[in-house]
Amino acid sequence: MTRVQRGANISISEGQLMEIARKCRIDIVEMVHKAGAGHPGGSLSAIDLIVGLYGTEFRFDAANPNWDDRDRFVMSKGHASPAVYSMLHHLGIITQSDIDSFRTLGSTCQGHVDMKWTDGVDFSAGSLGMGLSFGLGCAIAARMDSSERNIWVMIGDGETQEGQIWEAAMAADFHNAGNLNVIIDRNRIQNDDFMEVQMEIGDIGAKFQSFGWKVIEIDGHNMTEIVDAIKLANDDQNEPYAIVAHTVKGKGVSFMENNPAFHGKAPTDEELIIALEELS
Repeated sequence: MTRVQRGANISISEGQLMEIARKCRIDIVEMVHKAGAGHPGGSLSAIDLIVGLYGTEFRFDAANPNWDDRDRFVMSKGHASPAVYSMLHHLGIITQSDIDSFRTLGSTCQGHVDMKWTDGVDFSAGSLGMGLSFGLGCAIAARMDSSERNIWVMIGDGETQEGQIWEAAMAADFHNAGNLNVIIDRNRIQNDDFMEVQMEIGDIGAKFQSFGWKVIEIDGHNMTEIVDAIKLANDDQNEPYAIVAHTVKGKGVSFMENNPAFHGKAPTDEELIIALEELS
């Protein structure tokens, strides 16, 4: 997959995309286990969406990850870095050695995604809530440059508790940022517990719609729905799109699924064996 052209006849099948996602899930659990730390739950909930994006409409060049006219992917929930690194590893942008050194001092693969450390990363994450504003800036800059690049931002549903998200949503509509799209990983769990316990955000789609966005709601693990939604958002340059992807935190590993404990916890040696058996 190199330099995917927007509107091209994509030859990769949905079955192949799911197989890539399965391999990425293996990378994720192995990475976090080896480091003894990290965020597997939100990485596993997001990976189908990331694979669906990179495997279809996303414009990039794996041989030249800093190609100026590439699309941009802003991983605002930057603690889910293993999902990003697993995708970049599959594309050949980073190496097995890079992901093996995840969360070690001086590693290419830092705990949060950081564009200064990792080729193929377009945003340096930290405190939650900043990515959509950053993505809007990228979208406006692309338009000023007369560039065709699209900007894709992934945020967590817990992250929508941040007021800056809604400031950016309002500004995106005002600036007619039709080249900006956001994917919300709606897994219903945040750092400490289920969102309904911490602070439920309600109907996220309706909220984005009230700010002037087009909204699509999908099953975030159904590759057909993922691909169709991404294509629809990508092809319509008139308004910003919000894709609300209903997902399962820890998807693919039974003891991690819908388990708040694995928001930021590495599997033990015994748990890794179980996870790899389930993912094989």
